[in-house]
Amino acid sequence: MNVRWFLPLLGALSAEADFFQFDSISNASTYYFNYFYCNIWEGECQPNQDDATQQVPTRNLWAGFPHDYISLLHQWYCSLGQCCESGDCRITNNITGLARDLQTKLHGQHLAQSVLLKAIQGFINNPESNKPLTLSFHGWSGTGKNFVARIIADNLYRDGVKSECVRLFIAPFHFPHARLVDTYKGQLREAIRDMVLRCPQTLFIFDEAEKLHPGLIDAIKPYMDHYDNVDGVSYRRAIFLFLSNIGGATINDVALDFWHSGQNREDIGMEDLEHRLRTETMESQGGFAQSELMSGHLIDFFVPFLPLEYRHVKLCARDAYAARGLEIDEATLDEVAKAMLYVPKEERLFSAQGCKSIPQRINFFLP
Repeated sequence: MNVRWFLPLLGALSAEADFFQFDSISNASTYYFNYFYCNIWEGECQPNQDDATQQVPTRNLWAGFPHDYISLLHQWYCSLGQCCESGDCRITNNITGLARDLQTKLHGQHLAQSVLLKAIQGFINNPESNKPLTLSFHGWSGTGKNFVARIIADNLYRDGVKSECVRLFIAPFHFPHARLVDTYKGQLREAIRDMVLRCPQTLFIFDEAEKLHPGLIDAIKPYMDHYDNVDGVSYRRAIFLFLSNIGGATINDVALDFWHSGQNREDIGMEDLEHRLRTETMESQGGFAQSELMSGHLIDFFVPFLPLEYRHVKLCARDAYAARGLEIDEATLDEVAKAMLYVPKEERLFSAQGCKSIPQRINFFLP
């Protein structure tokens, strides 16, 4: 804790007591006590967005307080990282950065780049949205679903996936036992409600969503529906991402058909895939398909991640070397790309692992 601002302030409090109107600053005093207790001393407390003691005090509460000491308190408080001109400092909503990262760091995914940028930018720019933003990512392992989820978190939140406004759930890790689904329901509802109360804009990521129990998804379905609030809490400023391998084979078939017909993969449009993904998801096995999330049509976009080709693998290898501060020649990039397994057997067109193992594989080619 940074006390260099706080100690002079304590001296000011005793020396200038006659200036204070203590009843006019009681709300502010209560706020700061609550902040210390909950965040610095880590006491047990539950936030209440409607409680004035949970709101950052404004300067009009400090009538009669000398201006120098107001500035001193403001600097000390901001040194804790709790204020900024844009509002909640935890939330950055850097749409320019999101567009740049999707364009330069994500390879071979023109559909995901376009759909995600428009969907997220539209949601961010519409504070009166009538429901949370719910997106479903589909594709083979290694095509960039988790990578994109991190890019979104990094650009919408100051601390990325480590932000207290972001929560990642991995289905087989967090909810491994079907017999405990009723326990998981309560835990999941509580976790989501608590985060929404603590953060004005939240991001929830569900990895391996096809392995979620249907009852578990249905338990949080009201949070993604068109409700003003659920038990007094509004979830309309939440973003839900569901990541799964469902539809991967369908996406690959479409990409292969385009290749066989001599068309560019960049000509593949959402009209070629989204309806097929929706249908396949609803017909697939597992909790995600059987949930009311699907039957209630609460997924805003089904986002396809295309299989990656040789040229995309080379770009991933280039990025992996650059991340280590290494410059590499084309010959070495070719060696890395050639070491990957490609399918189908006849065409050898798509990387079976996408780019997933590239950061580890380049170690073999280091001098």
